Amino acid sequence: MDSADRSAVLIVEDDRAFRARFQAILGSDASFEVVGAVDTLALGLQALEHTRLDAVVVDLGLPDGDGTELIRAAALLQPQCAVMVVTVFGDEEHVVSAIEAGAIGYLLKDSSGEDMLGALHDLLDGGSPISPMVARLVLSRLRAPAPPSSMPSDAGVALSEREAEILTLVAKGFSFAEICDLLSITVNTVKTHVNRTYRKLGVNSRGQAVHEASRLGLIEM
Repeated sequence: MDSADRSAVLIVEDDRAFRARFQAILGSDASFEVVGAVDTLALGLQALEHTRLDAVVVDLGLPDGDGTELIRAAALLQPQCAVMVVTVFGDEEHVVSAIEAGAIGYLLKDSSGEDMLGALHDLLDGGSPISPMVARLVLSRLRAPAPPSSMPSDAGVALSEREAEILTLVAKGFSFAEICDLLSITVNTVKTHVNRTYRKLGVNSRGQAVHEASRLGLIEM
C-alpha cells in the first residue's frame, strides 16, 4: 500500500516498552503509518504543529505534562485528527477530563494487541472505541433523568429527533457506516446531522457532543 493511502498515526507515550509494543502492533497492519513515536508532551505538540495526522494515540501521564493538553491542541490544530487515549488510568476524573478535552476513544493498557488494533480501525471509521470498564463508568456518570430528546433543555438547546437518534448511536460506539445501515440514510446525511449537533452544543468532537448532550438531558444513555 502506498504511504499516501495509509493513515498517519502519532504515538505519544513515555513508557519505552509499551511504545515499542504499540509501534510493532501498528507496523503489522499496512493500513497505518507511524509518522512519529515520542515520549513527551513537548515533542507531541511539536509533531502536531508540523505533521498532518489522521490519528493520535496518547497516554495521559507524561513526564512533562498532562496528555489532555495535547488532546485540546489536536482539536484546535488538526480538527480532522481523531484522538485515542491508551492509559492505565481508568478512574472517573481522568476519563471525563480526556473526553471533555476532545478524546474520541479511551482504552486501558491491559487491552490486547488485537483489541488495540481493532480500536484504531474503529476510531478512523468514525467509531468511539472505549474499554468496557471505562464505558460502564462513563454511562453510569452520564445517566440521568432526561426529558424527551426533542424538547429544549434548561440551557435552551434542542435537538431534533433525528439528531438525538444519531447522537445516541454515536454514544453507543456505532460508526457512521453502521448508522447509515441502521437508519437507511447516507453518510452525508449523518455528517450533516452530526455537524448541526456540534454547532447547537458548541463542541467540536464526538466525545464532547455525547458528554454535553447527556449533561443537558438531550439524549438517554
